[in-house]
Amino acid sequence: MSQMTHASRTIRDERFELEALPWIDDVYRFALSMTHEEADADDVVQDTYLRAYKSWHTYVPRSDCRRWLFTICRNVFLRSRERQSHIADIDDTERDALAVAETFRSATSDCFDDVHARMDVGAAIERALARVPEPFQSTLMLVDVEDQSYEVAAEVLGVPIGTVRSRLFRGRRIMQEHLLVHAVDAGLLLD
Repeated sequence: MSQMTHASRTIRDERFELEALPWIDDVYRFALSMTHEEADADDVVQDTYLRAYKSWHTYVPRSDCRRWLFTICRNVFLRSRERQSHIADIDDTERDALAVAETFRSATSDCFDDVHARMDVGAAIERALARVPEPFQSTLMLVDVEDQSYEVAAEVLGVPIGTVRSRLFRGRRIMQEHLLVHAVDAGLLLD
């Protein structure tokens, strides 16, 4: 009986290694997009894979393992954020005001950066994405960076497709504002 249990665990471990582990870099990038800190992203990824391993019996073989892992990752992140602090729910008007304030803060602080650093468009895109507030940032990461469909993003985020579209529109608008500030600061565009 114990040999059968050992054999089934070995098969389970092999399936997990073959199907889940290849996505660890993608899960890390997604976690980093939410946490903004490498150490926190490492913790989220570790917890994601621990939970995925413990729940591997619920995974349907040959389905979209990446999507399944993204969903677990997002849930791990949200749970960790709930434990860290209680965040007040803000409405769209307040969220827009925060985004505008963040754009202004970014514009005034970025103007003092080194000229060479400002010419690096890749770094500018990363900084702009890091400044996009949640929940827009995670939606942008899933659809624009991880190239997931609206349907997959809606499932991972636990929201309707219309909400994904709305968040993408607003998130892209915020990104555009940040990148416009970068272009002006770098002398690529005139005020």
